[in-house]
Amino acid sequence: MGKPVLLHSLLLSGLLLLAVLDVSLVNADDPYRFYTWTVTYGTISPLGAPQQVILINGQFPGPQLDVVTNDNLVLNLINKLDVPFLLTWNGIKQRKNSWQDGVLGTNCPIPPGSNYTYNFQPKDQIGSFNYFPSTGFHRAAGGYGAINVYQRPRIPIPYATPDGDFTLLVGDWYKTDHKALQASLDSGNSLPLPDGVLINGHTQATFSGDQDTLFLSTGKTYKFRVSNVGLKNTLNFRIQGHTMKLIEVEGSHVVQNMYDSLDVHVGQSVNVLVTLNQAPKDYYIVASTRFTPKMLVASGVLHYTNSQTPVSGPLPAEPSYQLDGSMEQARTYRWNLTSNAARPNPQGSFHYGTIKTTKTIVLSNSATKINGKQRYAVNGVSYVNPDTPLKLADYFNIPGVFSMNSLKTTPTTGAATLATSVVPTSLHDFIEFVFQNNENTMQSWHLDGSSFWVVGFGSGQWTPAKRNTYNLADAVARHTTQVYPNSWTAILVSLDNQGMWNMRSAIWERQYLGQQFYLRVWTAEKSLANEYNIPSNALLCGKAAGRKP
Repeated sequence: MGKPVLLHSLLLSGLLLLAVLDVSLVNADDPYRFYTWTVTYGTISPLGAPQQVILINGQFPGPQLDVVTNDNLVLNLINKLDVPFLLTWNGIKQRKNSWQDGVLGTNCPIPPGSNYTYNFQPKDQIGSFNYFPSTGFHRAAGGYGAINVYQRPRIPIPYATPDGDFTLLVGDWYKTDHKALQASLDSGNSLPLPDGVLINGHTQATFSGDQDTLFLSTGKTYKFRVSNVGLKNTLNFRIQGHTMKLIEVEGSHVVQNMYDSLDVHVGQSVNVLVTLNQAPKDYYIVASTRFTPKMLVASGVLHYTNSQTPVSGPLPAEPSYQLDGSMEQARTYRWNLTSNAARPNPQGSFHYGTIKTTKTIVLSNSATKINGKQRYAVNGVSYVNPDTPLKLADYFNIPGVFSMNSLKTTPTTGAATLATSVVPTSLHDFIEFVFQNNENTMQSWHLDGSSFWVVGFGSGQWTPAKRNTYNLADAVARHTTQVYPNSWTAILVSLDNQGMWNMRSAIWERQYLGQQFYLRVWTAEKSLANEYNIPSNALLCGKAAGRKP
């Protein structure tokens, strides 16, 4: 029987709650890991004022999952809230197993006072991911945490083993209670700018002594895993006086370029290496909002072991480049073609740029009013969650739960409508998606169940001629991509994972108010080689209640 790996919890200069993996404790011969998590409310003061948050095992952020490729995770989630609850595993592909995806299109929420046991694998994956609540507006109350998937012992990595491995969950945060935020959205309002930024549940604070200080040694190299777990805004991450070597993006090893700072959009994760090669003193670590009327900031301190000089003066300034520069930075992210990822074969052995696309789907997001209330839509359709999960309705052949013809594959004109929209696709389709953003706001799009190659960014309107600008050689495969204001982003995705998969805005207000839909990846062939059976412990609700698998 497996058990969770040991974590050492440390505070980085009184600010950053970091978890350091003791890699020697990972046992590749013991592939099962068992967890019991209890979800409760708690009162803490992340921004200085007491507020209700969601705790997992009494922790905010929640426990960190440190696992190895192909480990079997058996996680019993006990819901002690007063409302139904689900966790989703952001970036974990759930191979052949959308039953475990933890979104309302695949799973019935766990009733108050009840439990559900997830059973899933990070199959053929490595990298930095995270989990968070998918129900209601719980994400604004916490309940999130890190998932770090380490390579198997015999699988090499394209860099020397770091001297330390630290996880930073950064994100914007509201002082307002999550129930009040949800009620405001339900009343037809949009949300204002958040009140602050958190790094591992903390914002600016003072030193509290050596017991809360993480000492890092001159000349050593450390890995930092940075994930934007916020609700609304792009964040810029930087470390005063130090450059960062980008090594991995959402499970893909990348060409190792150096950066002074990195824009990390909502839902995205990056891994960097930082070498302590500066004068021995203390340096600021900063996460701040980008492209907002008012810059919100959280900071920490990087402390050299032999430092006698505390941080002083202003925080390092945000980068001078704006949207165009951010887009140029995004274009510098390149797949490392000669490196493996979770499997021994090189990433570049899959020549995605030579595959003929099955179809093109152009998706245009919009802010709209329906029945006098704020909604967000995709190609004129604003998604509505049904009482019956789509996956269960599909499995039991229950009619009337979702529509496979309401969302068109190109943008439409006319008034937006409400629907439970599903786009039908076939197993092994190879699809070109174009995200067209005609709004003056940053967008962030996520797909469950698959990674995709981000082959192009551009300003203005996408046309077929823009394909001439695509990167068909070494675009990064990832699960979440940004779409700049009044711009487009193009991706290619191989739909080799049968199931019902959520494509959604990672900006949670927009997701909650309809900017999402599902892909039905389907084949008539019934085979465990394509998809696992419905779990014996599956919760059944709505029109599926009382039915027998």
